[in-house]
Amino acid sequence: MARKFLAAAFFSICGLLAAGPPVSAQDYPTRSVRMIVPYVAGSPVDVFARVLFQNVSTRLGQLIVIENRPGAGTTIGTRAAATADPDGYTLLLSGQGLAVVPYFYPKLDLDPVKNLVSIGSLAGWSHFMIVPNKMPVKSLAELVEHAKKNPGKLSFGFGLGTSPQILGEYFKTVAGVDILSVPYKGGENARQDLLAGQIDINFVPLSNVAPLLQQVRVLAVTGSTRDRQMPDVPSMAESGYPQIGFNPDTWLAAYAPAKTPDAIVRKLNEMFNASLNSAEVRATLDKLGMNPMPGTPEEADKFLIEQMKAWPPVLKAAKINPVQQ
Repeated sequence: MARKFLAAAFFSICGLLAAGPPVSAQDYPTRSVRMIVPYVAGSPVDVFARVLFQNVSTRLGQLIVIENRPGAGTTIGTRAAATADPDGYTLLLSGQGLAVVPYFYPKLDLDPVKNLVSIGSLAGWSHFMIVPNKMPVKSLAELVEHAKKNPGKLSFGFGLGTSPQILGEYFKTVAGVDILSVPYKGGENARQDLLAGQIDINFVPLSNVAPLLQQVRVLAVTGSTRDRQMPDVPSMAESGYPQIGFNPDTWLAAYAPAKTPDAIVRKLNEMFNASLNSAEVRATLDKLGMNPMPGTPEEADKFLIEQMKAWPPVLKAAKINPVQQ
């Protein structure tokens, strides 16, 4: 019996030696890293992600491979990341969509706080309310007055399940106006119809509004203060609607599956923060109208929890109901 036990122990030790020592955070990563992005390719989020991750890849010495997995309110990609091995080789780029997942999908077995660990916040931005130049309004107050004189005749377009949908529906509730909601597959479709005169109102990020300035009128920005790149545009708060003064109303952060080693999380956080401070990434952020949000994993965790508490009341007030499952 003793001989069999010693033999078994010997072969177990040999197996461990053959496998080699576990990879430490100092050695990580030894191969490419998969970054799941639950948004469509070609979006401003995707553009930012590719520039950022190329910079981070250089610092890590390994390639970060982007895997776009949109659908079901970002839950498809989020679940894929949350259920991956917690070894630092599958990460998630998400944001505000993550904060509203429990509200929209109350029966979904997916808890962002329990199933994921924050690596760090990355960037945040606000949206601009635009109308066609032909609309007889020059300010948000005039738009509200015009809408109240013409109930049900104005229309608001948005990409279904996006921040502009939440912002627009909330604005309608706060301002007390009857405006028709028109959902689209994506924000670009809504903007095309606004320029064609099919809809009257849209909320867009800076990167999308800048090329349209000759064709549209910008009435307000949803941030708590004016945007530094468009200082002439008043904030919603200045225009009489402080409830819509979000800071920011949309944001991005990096996450890893729960139980990912803390040393790996902190190494990634260091690399992401360094990239956010690089001239190349800062230039991309400026072009897209995004503001960098470097910080610690703990700060990102706290921010996520705050956002998960802040948005459900807005969604309820905007009469946006959870998804029927």
